[in-house]
Amino acid sequence: MAKDGWTEGNDNSAETSGDLVDEPSAVQLVYRPQPADTRVGLRVRDRVKRTKLVLRGVLLVLGVGFWLITIDVVSTGLLLFVVLWMWGYPRLHVAYIQRIIGWQGEYRATVSAAGITCHSDYSTLVQKWSVYQGYRETAHHFVLLSRDPNIMWLEVLPKRGAHEAEDLDRLRAILDQHTTRV
Repeated sequence: MAKDGWTEGNDNSAETSGDLVDEPSAVQLVYRPQPADTRVGLRVRDRVKRTKLVLRGVLLVLGVGFWLITIDVVSTGLLLFVVLWMWGYPRLHVAYIQRIIGWQGEYRATVSAAGITCHSDYSTLVQKWSVYQGYRETAHHFVLLSRDPNIMWLEVLPKRGAHEAEDLDRLRAILDQHTTRV
């Protein structure tokens, strides 16, 4: 029988966002996403994937090689275009992502044994640990990387969002327990 959109026999035991917040070992981070957070997340993803770094290097070597062989106005213009594109594209990407997430206001992320719950003024997102392949810690962020081959999903947790220094140690312990460092 269907009742409120659910059929009998469905496993309706998924945690609600309230269940995740009530855990005593949960760590709460409160922050407003900044472009620097996105830039760090994308930089970590590129370093883990390594393909973008290799492709950029190959493209630059080919561009300089072509320029050295021809040395004319067209090849100089093409080389400048390639260099400007390689420099500017990451900044355009960060600006695009910031437009998507920045208008949502303050984020309140709760990290617990059940997963990560992220509330903004307009949405709530609950993610289980099985979504992530691992995380990398930087000087000011924890960056969680999705399990898919292209690492299309990132979760950037800025350390500035922690209320106390002990929260960062608890957060690190939760991350180590439920995912691996990459």
